[in-house]
Amino acid sequence: MNLDARQLLPAGACSVAAQAWRGGHLAALTEVVPDEVPVALVYNGISHAVMLASPADLEDFALGFSLAERIVRHPRDIHDIEIEQDGAGIVVAMQVAAGALARLKQDRRARTGRTGCGLCGVESLRRFGDDTADVAPCRALPAPAPGAVLQPAALRRAMAQLASRQHLHHATGGTHAAGWAAPDGTLTCLREDVGRHNALDKLVGAVARSGALAEGGFAVVTSRASYEMVQKAARAGIGLLAAVSAPTALAVRLAERAGVTLAGFVRDDRYVLYSHPQRLAAAT
Repeated sequence: MNLDARQLLPAGACSVAAQAWRGGHLAALTEVVPDEVPVALVYNGISHAVMLASPADLEDFALGFSLAERIVRHPRDIHDIEIEQDGAGIVVAMQVAAGALARLKQDRRARTGRTGCGLCGVESLRRFGDDTADVAPCRALPAPAPGAVLQPAALRRAMAQLASRQHLHHATGGTHAAGWAAPDGTLTCLREDVGRHNALDKLVGAVARSGALAEGGFAVVTSRASYEMVQKAARAGIGLLAAVSAPTALAVRLAERAGVTLAGFVRDDRYVLYSHPQRLAAAT
């Protein structure tokens, strides 16, 4: 988006020289675009993954990724995180507990992440299709306790706040967001990234660190709901994932098996429920 001379760039944005075609003429201008850098995730000196991500909230990203990949089971399994610039990229070096390091060594997959890449590093189609490997780790979430059922208005409230609080997207027009909402729909945390999966990883890391996951709530995202988005939600213990766009068929099947309530097309006064509707009260 066009840069106003008085505008301060949010974290994760940078300015570039560009030319715009308007009214039959080219005009020079400065545009604000989302930054995207390779981020190496290193565990006890072992380089495990290189992901392309927005260079903001990287501690949250590292924790959320580690939880989603089952490298760690709890935030306390990461003893230390150091972030260092390394040429054109960033190294996030973590010191993890012995049990986490053992799991990493048992199931290590070399991967290079791309923006929006959902299954980078899966070694074979057979492994992807193995329900034991890909669905069982998303243990079926329990049914909501009495009184824990969400009202439809909570989804509307959360999605409206999500739209208004995306500072990086407002500056660049090129990022995704994931937000955490309290049961009444009040948005308590938001993270942005060029990749929708990265945004959700950052959110999971942030709410796991703060303890908000244990207090109850749900996640809202600005993208479609892919298989990996549902997988990340289930592994984090998120019972409801609401997306502004559509889910994929594979995501719906995983949500059903994992006990995740999956809502799509959450806009204004409507949404579509694809699995486990018991977490939402019937509209009145």
